[in-house]
Amino acid sequence: MSDKSESVDELAGTEQPFVQHLMELRDRMIYSIIGLAVCMAVLAVWPGPSGLIDLIAIPIRAHMPPDARLIAVGVFSPFFVPLKVLAMAAVLLSLPWWMYQVWSFVAPGLYSHEKRFAIPLIVVGSLLAYAGIAFVQLFVLDKMFGFIQKFTPASVAATPDIASYVEAILGLYLAFGLAFQVPIVVVLLVKMGMVTVDKLKSFRGYFIVVAFIVAAVVTPPDVISQLALALPMCLLYELGIWGAQAFVKSTRADDEAENAEEKASS
Repeated sequence: MSDKSESVDELAGTEQPFVQHLMELRDRMIYSIIGLAVCMAVLAVWPGPSGLIDLIAIPIRAHMPPDARLIAVGVFSPFFVPLKVLAMAAVLLSLPWWMYQVWSFVAPGLYSHEKRFAIPLIVVGSLLAYAGIAFVQLFVLDKMFGFIQKFTPASVAATPDIASYVEAILGLYLAFGLAFQVPIVVVLLVKMGMVTVDKLKSFRGYFIVVAFIVAAVVTPPDVISQLALALPMCLLYELGIWGAQAFVKSTRADDEAENAEEKASS
């Protein structure tokens, strides 16, 4: 009863009218859009749309003849494709700012112990998303295009269309960025009481099957990219189990400390 009363008292008087919640949500969305616009402006100046295209084209250019270049088949591709890449790069750059706005919106309705848990979760989730995208750019694309290039006949000139290339790699960025959130999902499931650590351990074999099925669906039909997604997902699942165990231990320690304080005060 005392824990419940303390939790209620902690948020007492913080209730706001529904209209005020909508106004707060509007302000946070405006701030997020402003942050996105600022990132787009900065990236438009440096390295610029052309520089971003050159950056993401490095993996495939490494497996093309020295004088070969990507081509633009569509009439408007030279304009819309760099703009699309610029927008996606701005979204990635402004991701921490977006997460901060989400946090600022929901933080008033959280208890202090929930705030302590949410902040590391947001930081780790953002870092994992960046790690997944960097893994695609620095490892997966190079190995994938090297594997595909081996099957290209000598009589065929491999000159991919820039629009289809950008669409393919953006899909990989999204897939790996989401897949690298596995530890966050595992810890959240344990925190919400939906599963236990023991159940997660017993589900380990099934998750390996699920990981390879997901990799086969969301990645191109080559072994390299499928393994590059499935194996990290399995490792991240183990990392999530470890994080969930650490969370359970810390929660028990906090509960024991609170109980000891209550007994001492009584």
